[in-house]
Amino acid sequence: MADYDYDLFVIGAGSGGVRAARVSAAYGAKVAIAEEHRVGGTCVIRGCVPKKLLVYGAHFAEDLRDARRFGWDVPADCAFDWVTLRDNVLADVDRLNKAYTATLDNHGVEIVHTRATVTGGNEVTLDDGRTVTARHILIATGARPMVPSCPGNEHGITSNEAFHLDALPHRILIAGAGYIANEFAGIFNAFGSKVTLINRTDVILRGYDESIRDRLLQISMTKGIDFRFNAEFRGIERQDDGSLSVAMTNHDPVVVDCVMFATGRLPNTEGLGLENAGIQVDDKGAIPVDEDSRTTCPSIHAVGDVTNRVQLTPVAIREGQAFADTVFGNKPTRVDYGCIPSAVFSDPPMAGVGMTEGEAKNKLGSVKVYLSDFRPMKNVLANRNERALYKMVCDGDTGRVVGLHMIGPEAPEILQAAAVAVKAGLTKDAFDQTVALHPSMAEELVLMR
Repeated sequence: MADYDYDLFVIGAGSGGVRAARVSAAYGAKVAIAEEHRVGGTCVIRGCVPKKLLVYGAHFAEDLRDARRFGWDVPADCAFDWVTLRDNVLADVDRLNKAYTATLDNHGVEIVHTRATVTGGNEVTLDDGRTVTARHILIATGARPMVPSCPGNEHGITSNEAFHLDALPHRILIAGAGYIANEFAGIFNAFGSKVTLINRTDVILRGYDESIRDRLLQISMTKGIDFRFNAEFRGIERQDDGSLSVAMTNHDPVVVDCVMFATGRLPNTEGLGLENAGIQVDDKGAIPVDEDSRTTCPSIHAVGDVTNRVQLTPVAIREGQAFADTVFGNKPTRVDYGCIPSAVFSDPPMAGVGMTEGEAKNKLGSVKVYLSDFRPMKNVLANRNERALYKMVCDGDTGRVVGLHMIGPEAPEILQAAAVAVKAGLTKDAFDQTVALHPSMAEELVLMR
């Protein structure tokens, strides 16, 4: 067999790449991983982790107001300092970056802090001029925010830059209607910014259950977020006072202090040299792979958001683990993409697993739907009318729960445990036979009739 510099060379030190590198090294493989930015990837450095910390910070806005009804003497002019939160969040990102780096070091993975490109089926060229060979190459370069092509798009930011703003914008326009757009809309609105969200269609959070996303839209509008639908960018112009005038179709222009693009994400495949190994990307720039994450080049695999599968951090981690188990652990493993739970950390958060009501009707025909539309106990005492909504979708013939969807306080925390039941194929009767945990919001899952 040919001699190689490494058993495995990973390009991209995000969640999927780090897991694959660490586990492969634990199996005894000689592993190197190249990262041109920071170890940790999108989720840890500029994505779900720092964003969740901003969500926690934003929740205090309502919690402090509610606290007065619970007997706490909270000053009316309770001030918020964006810079304090921003710097504390970035400090925690630094901590995680060091933790991920230490994990790789402790497992003997060589970290190469430079860009790497594929120059052959078993060859990688580094920006420092070196060429190295590897028995296996793993592409785990993730994805990046997409920026619309319109005049003045250089004046906008993406979620990457949102964590580094010098000051909180008084007025912000967010383009998009997916989870990133709705999460940041809730964050900035809670911090006191005037938020306008525009979308080129009239649907938010496509793919989520219609009842749940409609409830989020209703609550978001009540909280003061301005939605403009069927609106596409015409252009962005910077005014003499530094503000931005945004022109769009079907609506009057909007003057804001910041424009944020949240219109989707593109796989990071440009300039990777995949063509040198005979690999062609699809029409969205993603790398097609088989069930074992193998590309059309047998020695090159790909995991995570750079592929044409599910763009979720836990999925990338599962794919990285399965790759290492299969290639170096002598434990052939494939990822099961059925029943993947997901959440939107909006205000309030929503979560779901399995089929939506529409999907179930199209696939199963006979469907039974159970709802619980209620006002959480905390909201009652706080004099807030905001209501939670839980939906259970069942196979009409067998009673098997095929989908659970909810919006309300702590919905993602509740859904994670409930997703086990859906994955296991439990029936509505199994939920009915479970004693309620009272008083809790989660008990609504076993009380629906």
